[in-house]
This record gives sequence, C-alpha cells and structure tokens, in this order.
Amino acid sequence: MNALAQVGTPYRYGGASPAGFDCSGLVQYTHLAAGVRVPRSTKAQKKASQRVRGSRRQPGDLLFFRIGFNSYHVGILVDDERFVHAPSSGKRVQLSRIDNPYWEKRLRSTTTFLN
Repeated sequence: MNALAQVGTPYRYGGASPAGFDCSGLVQYTHLAAGVRVPRSTKAQKKASQRVRGSRRQPGDLLFFRIGFNSYHVGILVDDERFVHAPSSGKRVQLSRIDNPYWEKRLRSTTTFLN
C-alpha cells in the first residue's frame, strides 16, 4: 500500500507530494498512484466518496474524523486496527490506531473511492 510508504514524510499545509503532505493531499497522492482520481480537499473527498458501513471496511478506505466545529481530518485505513494520516504541523505522516481514545471518539464516517 502506497500510503504506508509515506510514513515519516513531513507534514506540510497544502502539501500533496512526498516533499510534504497534509491529510487530504496524502489521500489524493496515494489514490492517484493507484490510478484513482479524488478531489483535493477533505470536504470534497468526503462529499464525492461512497459511504462504507463499519463491518465492510477494507484497506484503502477513508476514515473521516471531526476535529473541530466544522473541521474534518482524513486518514487511510491500513487494516482493522490502523490508519495512515498526516496529523498536523510539526509532525510527520504516521500510522495510528483507530482504537486510540482520541481518534475513536472523533471518527464520523468511513468512505471509499475504490469500488
């Protein structure tokens, strides 16, 4: 999975290349590498993708987390327990656990472009 290969890449606001990624840029870049075009922004990605029910999640699906009043964060599912994401300024693309209390309580939806 191309997303795992990006772990350790620096976070860069507006970034969509291995020089640096923000969360939606990481999604766009890794999907494009798999031949799937997706919109650039988190909001547009959420709107354009198809919803997946929890029991049907698969690697490559997108996890959307509400991190503010009207703000979302997106990550890419790796397996039943983990996802890859570009967290925030000063950090690097990382692998995180879905059951981490911070992420677990903020998870709002799972979607896909891979159908």
